[in-house]
Amino acid sequence: HIADLPQKALGVDVDHDFEPTYVLLPDKKKIIDEILAVARKADTIFLAPDPDREGEAIAWHLARYITASKKKIFRVMFHELTPQAVSQAFAQPGHIDTKKVSAQQARRILDRLVGYKVSPLLWRKVKSGLSAGRVQSVALRLICEREREIQAFIPVEYWILTAHLEAETPPCFTAKLVKYNDQKIELKNAAQADKIYRELKEEKDYRVSKVTSFQRQKKPSAPFITSTLQQDASRRFRFPAIKTMSLAQKLYEGKKLGPQGNIGLITYMRTDSVRISADFIEQIRSYIQQNLGSPYLPQKGQHYKNKMTAQDAHEAIRPTAIERTPQTIKPYLTDDEFKLYNLIWRRTVASQMKAALFAQTSVEIRAARYTFLARGSVMQFDGFLRVYVEEVDENRTQKGKSGPETKHLPPLTRGDPLQLLKLEKRQHFTQPPPRYTEASLIQALEKKGIGRPSTYASIMGKIRNHNYTHLEKNYFVPNELGFVVIDLLVHNFPALFSVDFTAAMEEKLDQIEAGRTEWRKTISNFYHPFVQELHHAFRNVKKIRLSPQKDEDLSETDPVCPKCGTPLILKSGTRGQFLACPGFPKCRYTASVSKKTTVVTPPDRDTKKPVLDETHTATNLNRGEASATLEIPCPQRGCSGSLRQRATKTGQLFYGCSHYPDCKMALWQQPIEIKCPRCRGNFAQFRKRKNLEQYTCIIPECQFQWSTT
Repeated sequence: HIADLPQKALGVDVDHDFEPTYVLLPDKKKIIDEILAVARKADTIFLAPDPDREGEAIAWHLARYITASKKKIFRVMFHELTPQAVSQAFAQPGHIDTKKVSAQQARRILDRLVGYKVSPLLWRKVKSGLSAGRVQSVALRLICEREREIQAFIPVEYWILTAHLEAETPPCFTAKLVKYNDQKIELKNAAQADKIYRELKEEKDYRVSKVTSFQRQKKPSAPFITSTLQQDASRRFRFPAIKTMSLAQKLYEGKKLGPQGNIGLITYMRTDSVRISADFIEQIRSYIQQNLGSPYLPQKGQHYKNKMTAQDAHEAIRPTAIERTPQTIKPYLTDDEFKLYNLIWRRTVASQMKAALFAQTSVEIRAARYTFLARGSVMQFDGFLRVYVEEVDENRTQKGKSGPETKHLPPLTRGDPLQLLKLEKRQHFTQPPPRYTEASLIQALEKKGIGRPSTYASIMGKIRNHNYTHLEKNYFVPNELGFVVIDLLVHNFPALFSVDFTAAMEEKLDQIEAGRTEWRKTISNFYHPFVQELHHAFRNVKKIRLSPQKDEDLSETDPVCPKCGTPLILKSGTRGQFLACPGFPKCRYTASVSKKTTVVTPPDRDTKKPVLDETHTATNLNRGEASATLEIPCPQRGCSGSLRQRATKTGQLFYGCSHYPDCKMALWQQPIEIKCPRCRGNFAQFRKRKNLEQYTCIIPECQFQWSTT
């Protein structure tokens, strides 16, 4: 976009048909001047942004600035960056679709009204610096509701009986008890399990009662779209969505491939379409034929169906050239760039390969009136799995499997006798639903029609950065602030922040695009009930005070304000934590704080070198005594040594544990005596950069970093 609603004002005249005020984005003035200069020399102007609502709005804004030149302006659209598609688009130019522009304008105004009207409510009733958004708040709601499901969950006890059996031919296999008198059986307590266990332990006749065999196909997944790329990168590499998009952006913009120069490696990475151009499908098929062989090549190219809500503005995310295999360009990529490119390349190739084939076998075993079930699966043909294996969430359940599955079962026929080798009974408890990871949350948002490809990464970031949630082992866990905010929003705006609202709004935007309704009417129908709910909330919602033990605003720290001498407190704002004087507004002193978890790598040490004179110290910083005059206990847990000044082979100073080599704790910077605001440790490393004094806690488990001016 070159223009948008103003950043520090509502920009929507709610009293005059919601007329928007657009301003030129400051960082786009230079490019607009360049476009206008070129436009003056051209006879005809073609506008070719993305062929979707956003692209149509971009073309509309461009046309507004160019129309002063009174030149002919045409709109061209192509859905893939191939010579044929581009040529066809320019051969049949059209005009800007104002209906699409209206649909995009309605979305933008709606989001602005929600953000600018609801966020001040949170500032007044909860705390300053918070934000509410039509989409991000619904994502937070999903996280909080899942957490409450987990908290309310009551585990139910159940038992599983497993028989280890042997036939005349190997291998041995296991089967699970599933029926009694041909009816499904559930073992709910130890007494019931013990009774049946004793009966089956004494039973001597275990016999095959039924064998079912069939062949199962596993088909390849469609090429990546934005959401599925973010999900797979999260599952495999633990990449946050924002990191995945940053890496993809670099691959899209291009990397220098030696003498070939700068080359874009993938197609556009913000897309909701699984479509691949016909030309490129043929390139993939040619690669498969030459490198993998005919058995892996289907009779014709694979075409995947888009969701009904897809705008199909771009192709799927794919390599720009299939012959640029990951290994051939690996020397020119960082490790993370290679991981992502390798993933995209393999998924693209796999999408045009044959399905994998598995021989499935299901065996029922009778013992008196009890029935056991065993399942076996053997791969007969690897197909696309030779190139790409899809990752699934750790907590994704496999429904419909009532018996254990093993890779191999012995050849069995009905009536075959079996020998019981061992009978096991194990207690289990039902498990609550899993918390959301970034991957599963993006998947849930996409399934429910919430958000767009370009917004998922920013949604994940906003949920974390405002202290609404934190991550535990890659799972979202809501903080108290997250619960407070979402409860306030859902109670006062039940329709707006419902999961169904966004999907319903997408349908209304579709109607605007189709010309069946007018965008101002849609906004009006939303705004008037919304503003009544807003006024009611401002009048009736009482100020919410967060629990002191959970609110980092109230945690005291040892550093004191250099202006008034009052102990500083740790506060949270829109950009994270910072130190502030509690005397505000009389005293406005603040200092930045950042969290770091970078592990300090112990430097190479040569114990044969003499230890340097320990009177050599850094400048006294008036923030604590220099470490050479103090006995600094080693911060490594369980170590009773102390840190002393040493030197590397090249003479570089560092501070290492006196118990080396048993303890390899080492620091590059000299520790000084000053308390850590987080863990209350007594020592920190010090650095001075320009006007900032930076401190880093020396305790490895903490390594909290803060800075003052």
